[in-house]
Amino acid sequence: MNILLAMIPAFLWGTTYAVTQYTLADWPPLLLGAIRALPAGLILLAVKPSLPKKTDWKILCALGAINIAAFFSMIFVMSLTLPSAISSVGMVSVPVFAMLYHWLVNKQRPGLVQALCGAALIVLAWLLFDPSSLSLNPLGLAAILAAITCIVIGSSITKSLGGRMHWWTVLTWQLIIGGVILTLASSVHGVIAPAKYIAAFNNFSMTNLSGILWVVLLNTALGYSLYVWLLQRMSVVDFTFGGIANPIAGILTGLVLLGETFTPLQYSLMVGMIVMPLLPQIIVTTLRSRAVPLKCEVN
Repeated sequence: MNILLAMIPAFLWGTTYAVTQYTLADWPPLLLGAIRALPAGLILLAVKPSLPKKTDWKILCALGAINIAAFFSMIFVMSLTLPSAISSVGMVSVPVFAMLYHWLVNKQRPGLVQALCGAALIVLAWLLFDPSSLSLNPLGLAAILAAITCIVIGSSITKSLGGRMHWWTVLTWQLIIGGVILTLASSVHGVIAPAKYIAAFNNFSMTNLSGILWVVLLNTALGYSLYVWLLQRMSVVDFTFGGIANPIAGILTGLVLLGETFTPLQYSLMVGMIVMPLLPQIIVTTLRSRAVPLKCEVN
């Protein structure tokens, strides 16, 4: 049951890329980020008002800048420059970058299985993103790397909080702070390059509204609330397996909304990239389940 619940926010996030291209094409990424973050944060604040302590504002500002402002901007750059399937599958590389980060920064060496699966994922990604077989926007690929970096660094900062702040307060205020940063940034960008902003407002339609409602209410307010709530009640293993819904959603919504199709080899590489981050957990879980009966027999 936990895994099924974990699939809900993962699936919602996986729809971001195709929904954005289908309903909000040509909108500036900074504006989309501001629209996604600030209203969602204010909704959560209205549902359950909270106010951080004076000593917590500094770390919340850092989280808002990294987890929301920078990350949301990169997500929408990816959404507008890459196929939905490529964006969602590319993001499954997060465990590899997290492994490298903790190895270099915290001196935590990865296990043999983790290292092998990470190397295999890199090879599969290299083959999938090969320019000779698939034409991809370099800006979108750079955004994937930047978004993954935001996740790794932001997660480390969040983990350092421990239990000193309630998860609702952390979620609410990082959305609000990140939303304010993006609002200011998009305002400045709108003055410098107003054409896309003017076009977005002049040509506003019900399709645009449906995309905004999906991104704000479902992807962000519901998705993030459920995500943080579930983290308090389930194991990392369960949540890792639930994350498989993200790339699946990206592939399916890209196919349905945008008509994206790929070769059998490219789909095979995508499946391989989805499976590789899960494989270490599968192996560890299998070994533990076999070890328990052996201990019982010895006793």
